[in-house]
Amino acid sequence: MKPEVFTGSFTQQEPIPEEAIAAAVAVMRHGRLHRYNTVAGETAEAAALEAEFAAFTGARFCLAVASGGYALGCALRACGLAAGDPVLTNAFTLAPVPGAIAAAGGRPVFVEIGPDLTLDFDDLAGKARATGARLLMLSHMRGHVCDMEALMDLCGDLGLQVIEDCAHTMGAAWNGVPSGRHGAIGCYSTQTYKHMNSGEGGLVVTDDEDLAARMILLSGSYMLYARHPAAPGEEVFRRLRLDIPNVSGRMDNLRAAVLRPQIAMLADRRARWAALYRRLEAGLAGIPGLRLIARPESEAYMGSSFQFLLPDWEPARIRAFLAGAVGRGVELKWFGADEPQAFTSRYPHWRYAGVQSCPATDRILAGLIDLRLPLTFSPEDAAQIARILRDEALRIGQAEAVAAVETPLIQ
Repeated sequence: MKPEVFTGSFTQQEPIPEEAIAAAVAVMRHGRLHRYNTVAGETAEAAALEAEFAAFTGARFCLAVASGGYALGCALRACGLAAGDPVLTNAFTLAPVPGAIAAAGGRPVFVEIGPDLTLDFDDLAGKARATGARLLMLSHMRGHVCDMEALMDLCGDLGLQVIEDCAHTMGAAWNGVPSGRHGAIGCYSTQTYKHMNSGEGGLVVTDDEDLAARMILLSGSYMLYARHPAAPGEEVFRRLRLDIPNVSGRMDNLRAAVLRPQIAMLADRRARWAALYRRLEAGLAGIPGLRLIARPESEAYMGSSFQFLLPDWEPARIRAFLAGAVGRGVELKWFGADEPQAFTSRYPHWRYAGVQSCPATDRILAGLIDLRLPLTFSPEDAAQIARILRDEALRIGQAEAVAAVETPLIQ
């Protein structure tokens, strides 16, 4: 029997909703793409997006920016990061997180993760005390959220201010609290592969009026900060406006128009991703040598990607598994590869951060496999992907067993 092959695309997103297309066309027709280019009585699309996303998250203040990476850097600068300051962050994250720290003048300090792919609190405490760091850039990498109440209690004891990188958790929640609302600042991405799609873009939220004003001024508001509806009062800006540099990174009205209708779609998207995630999880359960990542009951997660572990597999065996899956149409990423591939890299690859050692994380990443779950997939697609991965995992195991039997022992 011929092995089944998956023919879907792991990088194809859903179309932009018609309402968003119409709004974007309207912006192009009138030509006022810059967020501060408005006519009398008009609310710019970017300003409206800020107000609506603030309401969605329950935040007092919101700022729309050019990218998720810019959001991270803007948050760090607003928190007063000085040149050379240590900033703690997950050893398991993607390159834009330490990149934002380094670009803002900070020094990334990587914290170990545990088997659930979230921060190791003991290592966090040890490195916070050893470095004197006052900032934690918490990466909810691949949508995995740690125990946020326990983390915030620990960070309070350690004197750490928390910036949440929510690139993979927009629309997620911990014990009913939206992701990005536990820390001082929540940062989100609207890049094409994220949960709202504007090609590139980002959002930041906070309840702190000084931080909000600093970020708006940093983003390049000049003296037009009054055009931000989800912003502090005039008196806060007057106190800060001559001291904050302009590091322009505004979102334009075209991208904001594309995003606004998508806010209301996040709950439905979470439900649809959950259906895909559960089908894949069920299909991979019980495979010898393959371990799934448990999701806590407190976590309402966005299942836009899926991870599993091949603990103690030799690199050659993992490469054979990946090759078999790719040959049958299933694109996988491996965080244990020696060289970075496309969007996938890990902390030893980021030489600008200096040589650091996270042996517990190394052991986990050595067997960590990752794949995207775009909403263009159906639950039946997810089930087929699981069947292919199960076949390939069992095939590799059987081939090794046969090889072991056929290879005579050397006396």
